[in-house]
Amino acid sequence: MFTSLGVGVLHTARLLTGGTAGLTFLIDYTTGLGFGLVFFVVNLPFYFFAVRKMGWTFTLKTFASIALLSLISAFSPRMVRLEWVQPVYAAIAGGLLIGTGLMILFRHQSSLGGVTILATYLQDRVGLRAGYLQLAVDAAVLVGALWVVPPANVALSLVAAVAMNFVLVLNHKPGRYQGY
Repeated sequence: MFTSLGVGVLHTARLLTGGTAGLTFLIDYTTGLGFGLVFFVVNLPFYFFAVRKMGWTFTLKTFASIALLSLISAFSPRMVRLEWVQPVYAAIAGGLLIGTGLMILFRHQSSLGGVTILATYLQDRVGLRAGYLQLAVDAAVLVGALWVVPPANVALSLVAAVAMNFVLVLNHKPGRYQGY
């Protein structure tokens, strides 16, 4: 619910994030197919890497998380109507909401799939640093966004990414609460 609300806030302001979610926003903004459907489809190839790297339990939890985010995002406009959100507020609130949702998922050994799984897999398999691959993909998504949304929205999307990662940096530490 946190992540879906964050996605809705960013979507209302035509902002985005990095990774597969950012790619999903770009596809949705250019095609109008809807975030939920596109997010589900974009994540399908990553399950192979999730099973190999993280195991079946993580993969099934991640599949469920992605499916729920996709469904909730698709049906949220029927439950919550966001007509307009001030873009700076949307960047900060959307980023914080998504970061909080991700934190909850991480603590319960789940994720929202995508590039993070591939980056972790490639780091272990071929030695490519996961952070560098994630950063490269995020940068590519934001550069690609320049052809889809105004440059000011791309800059505010960077603010959203910083807000999201701020939550993770402050809270995602080894030895902290781990759910089951």
